[in-house]
Amino acid sequence: MAELYAPAPATEDAGVKARVQRFGGYLAGMVMPNIAAFIAWGLITALFIPTGWMPNEKLAVLVDPMIKVLLPVLIGYTGGRMVHGQRGAVVGAVATVGLVVGSDVPMFFGAMIVGPLTAYLLQRIDRLTSDRTRPGFEMLVDNYSAGIVGCLAALAGVVAIGPIMRTFTTAAGNGVEFLINHHLLPAAAVLIEPAKVLFLNNAINHGVLGPLGVAESADTGKSILFMLETNPGPGFGILLAYLLFGPRSLRPSVPAAMAIQFLGGIHEIYFPYVLMKPSMVLAAIAGGGAGIVTFMATGAGLVATPSPGSIFAYLAETPRGGFVGVLAGVVIAAGVSFTVGSLLLGFGRLARDEEGL
Repeated sequence: MAELYAPAPATEDAGVKARVQRFGGYLAGMVMPNIAAFIAWGLITALFIPTGWMPNEKLAVLVDPMIKVLLPVLIGYTGGRMVHGQRGAVVGAVATVGLVVGSDVPMFFGAMIVGPLTAYLLQRIDRLTSDRTRPGFEMLVDNYSAGIVGCLAALAGVVAIGPIMRTFTTAAGNGVEFLINHHLLPAAAVLIEPAKVLFLNNAINHGVLGPLGVAESADTGKSILFMLETNPGPGFGILLAYLLFGPRSLRPSVPAAMAIQFLGGIHEIYFPYVLMKPSMVLAAIAGGGAGIVTFMATGAGLVATPSPGSIFAYLAETPRGGFVGVLAGVVIAAGVSFTVGSLLLGFGRLARDEEGL
């Protein structure tokens, strides 16, 4: 994949760490230019969905098209532009549409793959045709070569890449269910948190944890399963680490993301911050695991799924007498993810690099 992008200095090629950091930079380059769109979607979701602050059925129809179509297409467009300019951006967006059509989950990670890959293919074709095209036929060749590449990539997304991503979603859900059935709840964070960052949070929560939690809650009046994926603590801790120790150019966008994530319950808003530095997923795993251990130790549980996963929804779904355990799990999860995230960010030493990588 490294050859799809502009070559890095030779000194960066040494070691696995440098390669991971460079890969994180590529992901950041695709996601961060579109962070305003993520914030716009987060605000609309927090305000207008049925469980939001100002429920509005007419305005809430924006939520699904934005997260399932607009945001992935923007990422695919940006990834294509990074590789091959405007022509790469166009075919990257076209290819991404092939992924999102008919998909039940947002195809962000798929967009990060097909956008740059399609642009790279077009770049190679352009190199082949540039010296062989007769004068006067340049526009015809350029338009049709891009159209054919985009068409084939979109078809491949529908036929091959989309089903592969859906298989991955199913596998992640099955893995979480296995850990639950074998009483390994803290270890569930190892699967849940990385899957969340790839925008599989709703598939895991509503497809696996929710139904299992409903059955347990019907018997005992509460369930810890409602809290495994929805805990706002890990995301809040990661955002706080970015606010204090992240790249200076990024810090102004963090307070709004913190409010949307913790108060509005829209966890997707912090996923791009993890994707830009993949090692930050360790902070999410550590925070999620610490929260689960705390919930288990205090016997905490919720009566239903908090949707969205805001601190207010958590408090509303907490049974009488259970507030201490619930709040302790959220606070400890936030503290652990903040500590680990701050370590990974070098406690601000990396801020001199505006990409923080």
